[in-house]
Amino acid sequence: MANQQLFLGIDCGTQGTKALILDALSGQVLGQGAAAHSMISGANGRREQDTQQWLDAFAQATHQALAAAGVDGQAILGIGVSGQQHGLVLLDDRGEVLRPAKLWCDTETTPENDRLLAHLGGENGSLERLGVVIAPGYTVSKLLWTLEQHPQVFERIASVLLPHDFLNYWLTGRHCSEYGDASGTGYFNVRTRQWDVQLLQHIDPSGRLQAALPELIEAHQPVGRILPAIAAHLGINPDAVVSSGGGDNMMGAIGTGNIQPGVITMSLGSSGTVYAYAAEPAVSPQPSVATFCSSSGGWLPLICTMNLTNATGAIRELLELDIDTFNTLVTQAPIGAEGVCMLPFLNGERVPALPHATGSLLGLTTTNLTRANLCRAVVEGTTFGLRYGLDLLRANGLQAQSIRLIGGGSKSPVWRQIVADIMDTTVICTEQSEAAALGAAIQAAWCHSGSQAGLAELCERCVKLDPASETRPIAAHVAASQQAYEVYRQHVATL
Repeated sequence: MANQQLFLGIDCGTQGTKALILDALSGQVLGQGAAAHSMISGANGRREQDTQQWLDAFAQATHQALAAAGVDGQAILGIGVSGQQHGLVLLDDRGEVLRPAKLWCDTETTPENDRLLAHLGGENGSLERLGVVIAPGYTVSKLLWTLEQHPQVFERIASVLLPHDFLNYWLTGRHCSEYGDASGTGYFNVRTRQWDVQLLQHIDPSGRLQAALPELIEAHQPVGRILPAIAAHLGINPDAVVSSGGGDNMMGAIGTGNIQPGVITMSLGSSGTVYAYAAEPAVSPQPSVATFCSSSGGWLPLICTMNLTNATGAIRELLELDIDTFNTLVTQAPIGAEGVCMLPFLNGERVPALPHATGSLLGLTTTNLTRANLCRAVVEGTTFGLRYGLDLLRANGLQAQSIRLIGGGSKSPVWRQIVADIMDTTVICTEQSEAAALGAAIQAAWCHSGSQAGLAELCERCVKLDPASETRPIAAHVAASQQAYEVYRQHVATL
């Protein structure tokens, strides 16, 4: 059909893979699919995945999305892949995967990261040299860990890839990486947009890692065409173009239309993220702000909190509440939860920077210890962490008229109002909650068009805001929320 231009967007996350079919002419999402992944968890914070699961889920989700859209896969013009950031996939010289992928949420390499950070001259040295502060989740410490723990695997490394790079390699047979996802490796300079080869030489003077680096490409450049055998396996047009793709946050930025200054995207998932587009690499002096590159040609200063719906879910399960009852109880408690304050650091915390912190409930009295106050306190506590991060971004010159809200928590009108009041900013949801998969499909359309300029027009057409979700701050709430936030800040200061 000449009046459609169909693109496949894939988001390979920790929990599973999502697929979506976008018609770039009408801007409509025609069908979606999903398939789950499982995690390999071990002592010391090991979090790994079998990469074959990603490939199986990719095919399953794609077949589902094509069926749901009722379209012929032969009409697909391009594919874009969003992937979980920071993960490590190692290939040998035959292109075979050497061991399970170590993920962003793996903390087993914390000692290696500490040593690498010391080598860089601490947080300030890392910021000065790379433009980011390397954290245990980043890829670089996983390489040192592999060298020390699995020397026989290390000796066979021929290619070092991120999860989305690996999927692009599977699709096209080409090893390459784009600036956005590369920013989270810890061996990439976000200012110059080049690999920091010296850092890899420090880990392994033999030059093996340097030789294993993928080629860097620009966001608007396609990786290439899909391999005929993979096209047949997926039921896709063998002439389909595979776009550069990117990390989930970078693709989420495109999928929320966050490709020019003035928009903030906030994701309320198991972890929370806040990010905004910047045209220049203005690196924040705050170690918590990651000035990643965007996958749209600019930069994407970002903060990430480790505790969000995991904390609200924990309280919900503790009190044996369904989502609706939980939300009702939140509304029954006043702002500030009558002095009950929860520091929801169940996973330690990145923002505020308290990696070894644990969760705590403070300010309890005989009268305020109610279910409603506990429910309110966990929602406020997690949202205060995002406010803390937003303030760091604002201190670095970020301005925004509105916040675009995505992720599971954004579906709650109660939580939307709390976000609007605590941030003192209007919030609105995008119609398509799978922002990363949508962003990947939009980027595929951009790469297919061959025009560097067309991204804004594509976002204008394909990213739809949901007017019914628009939530404005209420002046009286803003003042009360500010007071409760001050209490939270005082409690955090004692840690």
